[in-house]
Amino acid sequence: MGSLLIIVCVFILSVMAPSIGAQGPPSPGYSPSSRVSTVGFDQGFRNLWGPQHQRLDQAQLTIWLDSNSGSGFKSLRPYRSGYFGASIKLQPGYTAGVITSLYLSNNEEHPGNHDEIDIEFLGTTPDKPYTLQTNVYIRGSGDGRIIGREMRFHLWFDPTQDFHNYAIIWNPSEIIFLVDDVPIRRYPRKSDATFPLRPMWVYGSIWDASSWATEEGKYKADYKYQPFIGKYKNFKLGGCAADASASCRPPSASPSGPVGLSQQQRSAMEWVQRNYLVYNYCSDPRRDHTQIPEC
Repeated sequence: MGSLLIIVCVFILSVMAPSIGAQGPPSPGYSPSSRVSTVGFDQGFRNLWGPQHQRLDQAQLTIWLDSNSGSGFKSLRPYRSGYFGASIKLQPGYTAGVITSLYLSNNEEHPGNHDEIDIEFLGTTPDKPYTLQTNVYIRGSGDGRIIGREMRFHLWFDPTQDFHNYAIIWNPSEIIFLVDDVPIRRYPRKSDATFPLRPMWVYGSIWDASSWATEEGKYKADYKYQPFIGKYKNFKLGGCAADASASCRPPSASPSGPVGLSQQQRSAMEWVQRNYLVYNYCSDPRRDHTQIPEC
């Protein structure tokens, strides 16, 4: 009976806390964030919607969602490449259906045919960890056939306890997603048809995505827990604005050159994907793989 109880307990722990690493990922050996200066919110961004649900207190921006509205912000300028990041702290407790995000997009410039690079935190129920979704859209059709390229991760820490740095590096050759300077995903340019090349703005937002955000819509936003809050600071916009000269070069993700990752960075990324990757669009048998040729 005792051994059966131990087996049951071990199973429950493995389900509730999959692949918990005691020490975190191996060091990537390089810090792209240290190469980009922090900018004040007002220096780089403006409110886009929900101004009554957005508060700037010195260097920290708080945005929130309640039954009346969410909120979003947008960079003052569009960019054609660069390092884009912020330190973010998420809300604990019941946050199902709520998306807190940092992303690049040109949706306002190209409605129905836009490009997008996403970091999205998918809200959750108190017994389960947050999911960080990374995604890439290329010339989304806007007619229900938009093709997402989602990879989802759990994190090796609790993102509600403190601020952590999240960033996107986008250049003409690749997109790299980073968490505390650890690369978690690299999306290389394999063809013009599968890579976003038009200028994009940087956005952040908090909004209700109950139809899909948490376990494919199983759990919805519950406004008895409102307000749902996202906190941002340490904004970084380092790169080439859309109107920059052709000689402009964006910050590199790696110490070994303008493109790719060092061996140490690749090892850290492989550790994250081995232990914390929970969904990969390329491995989903439900997907039409003729639509995602890069896989």
